[in-house]
This record gives sequence, structure tokens and C-alpha cells, in this order.
Amino acid sequence: MKKVFVLDTNVILFDPQAFLKFSSHEIVIPIAVVEEIDHFKRDMSENGRHARQFSRLIDELREEGDLSTGVKLPNGGLLRVMLVTAGPQLPADFQPDKPDNRILAVAMACEREKPKRSVTFVTKDINLRIKADALGIKAEDYESSRVEPDELYSGILNLTVDSHLVDEFHAKKKLANDERLKNKNELVGRNLKANEYVILKDIANPSHSALGRFSRELDAIVPIYKPAEGLWGIFPKNSEQSFAMDALMNDDIKLVSLVGKAGTGKTLLAIAAGLAKTVDEGVYHRLLVSRPVFPLGKDIGFLPGDIKEKLNPWMQPIYDNIDFLFGATGAGQPERGAGRGTQELMSQGMLQIEPLTYIRGRTIPQQYLIVDEAQNLTPHEIKTIVTRAGDGTKIVVTGDSFQIDNPYVDSANNGLVYVVERLKDEMLTAHITLSKGERSKLAELTSNLL
Repeated sequence: MKKVFVLDTNVILFDPQAFLKFSSHEIVIPIAVVEEIDHFKRDMSENGRHARQFSRLIDELREEGDLSTGVKLPNGGLLRVMLVTAGPQLPADFQPDKPDNRILAVAMACEREKPKRSVTFVTKDINLRIKADALGIKAEDYESSRVEPDELYSGILNLTVDSHLVDEFHAKKKLANDERLKNKNELVGRNLKANEYVILKDIANPSHSALGRFSRELDAIVPIYKPAEGLWGIFPKNSEQSFAMDALMNDDIKLVSLVGKAGTGKTLLAIAAGLAKTVDEGVYHRLLVSRPVFPLGKDIGFLPGDIKEKLNPWMQPIYDNIDFLFGATGAGQPERGAGRGTQELMSQGMLQIEPLTYIRGRTIPQQYLIVDEAQNLTPHEIKTIVTRAGDGTKIVVTGDSFQIDNPYVDSANNGLVYVVERLKDEMLTAHITLSKGERSKLAELTSNLL
């Protein structure tokens, strides 16, 4: 039986094509949603772009028929724009002139209009879902790409094997993915994923171990990259960082995702690898580092100066990491902004630091692109960024799903977990979850307990 889905404004702002994602069911857009979308259409933000895209799509459908009675969608569904002029009355506690309540009134009207059909109100607003429940209306979150953090693919597998297999791996620099591995621990019932990292442990002596990466092309576990002199003075402090360094330095892996709490070394490792590949090896023409502009806590308002001065506070964490790699201790360096090493690279055209605001519409060839704080991006935004990659470009996305400042995403549906889940078994991608903090003992303690 076909169902009825009533969509809230925030669903449209999150995904302007959401009304096409409900198979062949009936989709209802309350007129209050259209009015709210109209308020965003002139914004230059992502919300504004989504609002304009939605309006264009609806206008195209309007030419196919009467939106008030319903227009057929390409997927076999039906779209209606609904106005409630009479019918169900909201309780006295619900102010009738409030847009949220007018949207709820449409959901109530749909239930009375079609009592034999299931009506679901879809919204990303938690409080609005609570209000819908109070009215007896079935309410759901829009979860087209939801992955709970504890269910996220880690990219790392522990395998306990016989001692001779560890010896074979060290001797031959390869361990075939055959029946000797199939019945071991976490491999029971599943196959190794492309570029999945493996910790081989001797069943009799756990300290006798090896680190490797599964190569689907060779159908074998192969050794990881271990730079003898580190990357710009940076050496991996644990197996997770060793895996991350291998993925970051592997030119065959075009997209790397690093997820981890504060202090695990995500950004520092990514920048060190980017500098090694750009400055030292010359594989890429430029290191491009970008991050979304979201404040922590209350925003301080408009900032003075030109665009470079405005961006300094937002990009300071990037400057700090690069100056750390240059060995800057703070002496003779400016209090804010880029240090001497960073400025030299930027003046040579080998380093570019900018907000994600300006990435739309670009094609980025032969560059090492790092997108920091990617947990603040929506799935649509992360897709927009990754599809900017031109020939020879490598993209690294980093972030912590538990430090989100974007009100339109959470730990389970942000762009970072979306890209990990969708691309976890592709030969061009690799993912590592870093769990051990290495910034300081205090940072590790507070990250775990606070």
C-alpha cells in the first residue's frame, strides 16, 4: 500500500531532492514549507543554494500538472503542495500562526483525508518530532544516509594467526588471502575490503606481529609504507597512525578518510604527507587545505580587514600545524596568522589555504586536497567537494563526528560518515579510524572523560 510522507522545511534544506527519495509513495509539501524556503532563496550559503534548487525542481513539475491535486514524479510517486484552510484544529497550546504548527496541521489533515493510509511526518527537528508524537502523528527523521558512530567501518582488522603466517609475511612481503585466513576471528562470514588495514598477531605470542594492507589487485596482504626518516620529522606513534601514513602516501589511493577524536593526529599527519608529496616528491603541484567556516560557541560577528585577515582566525589551526612541521617554537612568529614557513610556501604557490565557500564550480587537477573538519559538512556538500577532483588529484577528509557545529547534521548523518560508508570497499579509497590520542596526556584524559 502506498504511504503519505509530509516533509518539513529542514529536510528540503538538507537535501533539495528529498521528495524524490521515497520510492512510489505520495509526498506532501505544506505551503508553509514553501513560504519558509522562500526566505532562504537569496542566501549565498548552502541553505540558499538548496532552496533555489528545490524551487527550480518544483517549478519544472508545476508545468506537468496541478500541484494542489498532485503531479506524478519520475519514480512513480505523487507530489502535492498542500494548503489547509479548514479542517483539523490544533490544540490551544499550539499557536496557529507559527510555521511549525501550520506544517503539523497539514500532517493532521492528511491523516483525516486518508485514514486508511499510513501518514508519516518527516523532519530533522527533534522538538517537532516530539510535538508530532503528542498529536498522535507518526514522525521520523530523514535518514537517507544515517550511520551510527559505533557502527562505522573502522578500516582496521585484527587477525590472530598461526606463527608461521606472520613469519611468511615478513619473509615474502606478502600473505595470500586464502583459506588460512578465512576462518580467523573477525573474518568469519565476511571478506577483506579493498585497502583494509590488518594487524597480524601470533596466536602463541601476541608481541610477534605485523602490519599490512589488503591489496585487492594482488588478493593478498602487503606491507605498509614506513618512511625511515618520517614525514617532515613526524613519526607514527601507534599502529593507527602507521596505517594513516601508508594511505596518505599511497598514490594509488585517491581518497583517504581519517576519523578520530581530538589529538589523534589526523590533521597533522595529513598536512605532513601533503607537504612530502608536494614539496619533497613533486607528485602534486600544490597542497590545498580547506575547512568549513563554523564557529565554536557564539560567533564574534563580522571581522575587520581584507579576506586574508578575515580568514586568519578560521584557518589558524592549519597554520599552527604547518608551522609546527617547520619547527616553529613561537619565537619571532606573529601571534596570529601564518608563520614564516607557511608564508614562504604560499608565496611559492605550493600551498593554498582557503575556506570551502569558494570551492563550488572549480576543477582541481594535480593537487593534494585536505578537507579538515569534514564532520560539519552535509552528504550533499561532501559530494560537491569530492567531485571537484581533477586528473591526478588526491583528497583527504578528516574530522571527529562528536564535534559538530553545523545544526543540520549530527554524528550519524554528516558528510564524513557518509563518504566512509559509501566508499568503504572501493579500490581508490581507504579509511582509518584513529582512537588513541597522542597530543598530550591531558588531552587524552579530557577527551575520554569529559
